[in-house]
Amino acid sequence: MNLTTKESFPASYTPQTTPAQRWGFLAVISTGLLLIALDNSILYTALPVLREQLHATETQSLWIINAYPLMMAGLLLGTGTLGDKIGHRRMFLSGLSIFGLASLTAAFAPGAGALIIARAFLGLGAAAMMPATLALIRLTFRDERERNTAIGIWGSIAVIGSALGPIVGGLLLEYFWWGSVFLLNVPIAVIALIVTLAVAPPNIANPEKKWDFLSSFFALLTLAFLIIAIKDAVSPTRSLPLIALAAGISLIAAVSFGWRQKRIQEPLLDASLFRDPLFSGGVIAAGFAMFTISGIEMTTSQRFQLSLNFTPLEAGLLMLPIAFGSFPMSIIGGANLHRWGFRNLLSGGFLSSSLGITLCIWGTTHNTALAFFICGLFFIGIGTGAVFAVASTAIIGSAPVSKAGMASSIEEVSYEFGTLLSVAILGSLFPAFYARLAPTEVADNFSAGVHDEVFGAAARAALDSAYNNILFIALMCALLAAVLTAIFFRGNPKGTAHAH
Repeated sequence: MNLTTKESFPASYTPQTTPAQRWGFLAVISTGLLLIALDNSILYTALPVLREQLHATETQSLWIINAYPLMMAGLLLGTGTLGDKIGHRRMFLSGLSIFGLASLTAAFAPGAGALIIARAFLGLGAAAMMPATLALIRLTFRDERERNTAIGIWGSIAVIGSALGPIVGGLLLEYFWWGSVFLLNVPIAVIALIVTLAVAPPNIANPEKKWDFLSSFFALLTLAFLIIAIKDAVSPTRSLPLIALAAGISLIAAVSFGWRQKRIQEPLLDASLFRDPLFSGGVIAAGFAMFTISGIEMTTSQRFQLSLNFTPLEAGLLMLPIAFGSFPMSIIGGANLHRWGFRNLLSGGFLSSSLGITLCIWGTTHNTALAFFICGLFFIGIGTGAVFAVASTAIIGSAPVSKAGMASSIEEVSYEFGTLLSVAILGSLFPAFYARLAPTEVADNFSAGVHDEVFGAAARAALDSAYNNILFIALMCALLAAVLTAIFFRGNPKGTAHAH
């Protein structure tokens, strides 16, 4: 098949492929996407184990998780444009190779610091792969309904991977050491490399495309110091000088990024894309959805392991209702977008998640009502699946074909930024809430506090209350997202994304 990423790419272009070629190619790039999605959440069930075996502090634990989405979110804008320059097939293969090597390194990391570095390189590999997947889908599937279905499947893979991450992590920790959660990636990456070389289309590059390193550097710097500022701001032991310094550096880097975009011929971020309410609404929906689901999965796994003595596997299996709800809904939502429309699927999806979170709060308030909690997770899954598929379609489908790589990068940044903020804010607030509610003797460490012979019961009660506070914040975010998406898509409630 002939794919091109040149800016002169005509809107009427139709690749000469058979359905088998198109859907087979989708299966290949979805394998890489599955790895990326798994690694976004596979450590949620491993956090208590990592704290114990690597002697990781609360801050180190959060950075072990956040180094991955931070690198992705910071580099995605640049790697999308770089893919336009050297070819998305080459970017996909390069990212897959880095991902496999970084996984091998992470599996045998000797300490928390080394694991954080390895996770950062995993994020680098993922950042190289991600824009290529959606850009190639956008260029391969020219029929709008077929493309909506393809993106729906793509979204379902992302959702199922994220939902399966805690389950796979718990299963591996049940029988193997913590490094197995990373070692799993290696054989899958090798197989995906071989199959991609065999079935992927020829790489079509555009050497005339400009890629600006400084823009990528400023974007990464902006996000890194923003997260440092947020983490310290919500910490009980916050340092005002550190917060001010980190926020100042983040602001300077952000201004430098904007200044740079105005002075280069081909900016990484074209602000004019956000003038389209479909595009802006899709970005907002993707960020809010990932913020909500990431925070819920991460804190739920910890709560049930520490407070109710669930094993990592049992805590992971608790995420199955999310997968059961999200996987089919993501496909159904993408395939029926032309019937149901953006507003109904997005706002309805967030309302479904809101109902699910409400049921989860009821289930944790009444400890005997586990059925309510499981039912709540199922509704969260339904809502998340609908939002993921439709948000991606709105972003990619509303952007000009000539900016497919840029739109794909922004789409992925919105997801990863949601994860990044969720881990930074909700992941930091969880122990902060606990510290305020627990007895002073065990307030500094909930992992140890829940096992204390004297204060264990009080520590567990404090942990449950802290978890309910996190769920309430997630509920407010889901309701806010339902309102915002209804506003952004009010002019196109039953329409479909308009390709340019």
